[in-house]
Amino acid sequence: MAISVHTNKSALIALQNLNKTNDQLSDVQNRINTGLKISNAKDNAAIWAIAQGQRADIGALGAVRMSLERAHSIAEVSMAAGESVSDLMVQLKEKVVAAMDTSLDASSRTALDSDFKALLRQISQVVQNAEFDGANLLDGSLGASIQFLANADANSKITLSTQNLSLGGSIISVAATASISTVTLATNVLTQLNTSLTQVNQALGNLGSQGKQIDAHLDFVSKLTDVLEMGVGNLVDADLAKESARLQALQVQQQLGAQALSIANAAPQVILQLFRGG
Repeated sequence: MAISVHTNKSALIALQNLNKTNDQLSDVQNRINTGLKISNAKDNAAIWAIAQGQRADIGALGAVRMSLERAHSIAEVSMAAGESVSDLMVQLKEKVVAAMDTSLDASSRTALDSDFKALLRQISQVVQNAEFDGANLLDGSLGASIQFLANADANSKITLSTQNLSLGGSIISVAATASISTVTLATNVLTQLNTSLTQVNQALGNLGSQGKQIDAHLDFVSKLTDVLEMGVGNLVDADLAKESARLQALQVQQQLGAQALSIANAAPQVILQLFRGG
């Protein structure tokens, strides 16, 4: 190999190796800082694109979970109100049956009728207040059902059916103006009340079944989100134990590379020996 002061091949090779080590060291430090082995498309375009797609699904499932949590709350409020209505109707039946006693005097019958009408007003109040986030399944203000998101593509829905528990409606046929001031009126109300009570309990059963379905699907979406997050982690997360070992090895290589470059840079000084006098 020719000895030249213009071109130091050994120094160039040592510099290339040192630069390579520095680049690798920078990559390791970046993985340690971010905790990711693939933090952008330059690291691995294919895996980065897959991870981004999964992150999009995870974000969409977050919206699905919010929708299902709202559905859960609406169902819970409706169930609580419906159970209160059912309990009040049980009390109504007690008043109605008592009013069918032909031995009652006028004042007792009037008192029973007053209690009966107070219970009817209470039922109306419960139904009107069975609202969560603007949605009331029991007062007839909505259509036949209300739908919520069920998947990340928003092309599948989960349904809560409305159950109109308003007085004088299809489920509770007893009118808000009903009275038990006479035996005849009480007899007619009892027939309506027995049918209405059966229908209310059936409506609550429907709500309960749909609420259970929503809870099960919410649990599934939560688990699916966790699985997807673990999948993304498997693709892009750095193994920090390995990165720590690489860091220490590269730091040693960096120091050795610097020393090698220093030795290579000093090599041309031998030329001075050739031009010294004897």
